[in-house]
Amino acid sequence: MYVAVKGGERAIDNAHTWLAEERRGDLDVAELSIAQIREQLKLAVTRVMAEGSLYDPDLAALAIKQARGDLIEAIFLIRAYRTTLPRFGVSNPIDTADMTCDRRVSATYKDVPGGQVLGPTFDYTHRLLDFALAAEGEAPVPAPKAEPRREPTPHVTEFLNKEGLIQGEAPNDETPPDLTREPIKLPGTRPLRLQSLARGDEGFVLSMAYSTQRGYGRNHPFVGELRIGQVPVEMEIPELGFSIEIGEIEVTECETVNQFTGSKTEPPQFTRGYGLTLGMCERKAISMALVDRALRWEELGEDNVGAPAQDEEFVLMHSDNIQASGFLEHIKLPHYVDFQSELELIRKIRREVAQAQTEQTQEAAE
Repeated sequence: MYVAVKGGERAIDNAHTWLAEERRGDLDVAELSIAQIREQLKLAVTRVMAEGSLYDPDLAALAIKQARGDLIEAIFLIRAYRTTLPRFGVSNPIDTADMTCDRRVSATYKDVPGGQVLGPTFDYTHRLLDFALAAEGEAPVPAPKAEPRREPTPHVTEFLNKEGLIQGEAPNDETPPDLTREPIKLPGTRPLRLQSLARGDEGFVLSMAYSTQRGYGRNHPFVGELRIGQVPVEMEIPELGFSIEIGEIEVTECETVNQFTGSKTEPPQFTRGYGLTLGMCERKAISMALVDRALRWEELGEDNVGAPAQDEEFVLMHSDNIQASGFLEHIKLPHYVDFQSELELIRKIRREVAQAQTEQTQEAAE
């Protein structure tokens, strides 16, 4: 057994060396820099930050490079690194009304205070390969930049709220549990669900959201507002007695507006779905909002139609790609003892069946 272990160690060391060689690729091709990944693969970087629960574009770019572009592996690296960091304090809740919006659109109102800002989006591209991008070194034509909106940008749902047409959000001063430090406990509160969805795999959350649109959850929303931009982060310093701004982060926020027929205590009105992620991740934020609304069926007094997106345990326990990939990929590691025991069991059953068949044949012959 000791010889096998030592042999395994050498094989693992060789595998790591080979991995480093494959990661670098052809030495005649220039190596990717962290800055290049950070600036030119921004959507991959922001996804790693969002699902890794750590806002640091440089570290996310480094993780992508180390993982050879495997975003789930990069997210794993970021989460592992995050556990080594000390915690100095807790920042104040961000106010997205103070966001400097690079993109802000609403599908419910054409004219809204602050205006519709298309921003950098794939929405109106033709999805044709641009072979001009293969001509390396050519600088793109600079886009005209709008003057950033300095005053607060109110949310669209505030206009509906003035008429009482949308369900109000009850204030909640409780500190939500921290999923980066505590295991998830069900049933969960809405803040816990939103935190889990924000860390969840984008593809899984997207699939759950899509299922609600196809009828598995009766979810037919309007995008009340989608905004992407920079928000200040403030932290209260006990020695000073007041809050100071410690930096800015980019976030994506989505609020959906959904129909609600009302109940015995509530008149017919709209309800909300909500999504918020680090970085520029609008597909994830919209998906979050749809799944959030589907999971609110019980508090809104609606029927559970058995849709997957309405099942809190199913959604929250299967949305984390790190847990999922770890459980999935562990089966490729050595399971020699387990397999040998099952192999012996199958052989034993086959012997018993063969013996029984032989005895039956003998009895029939007699």
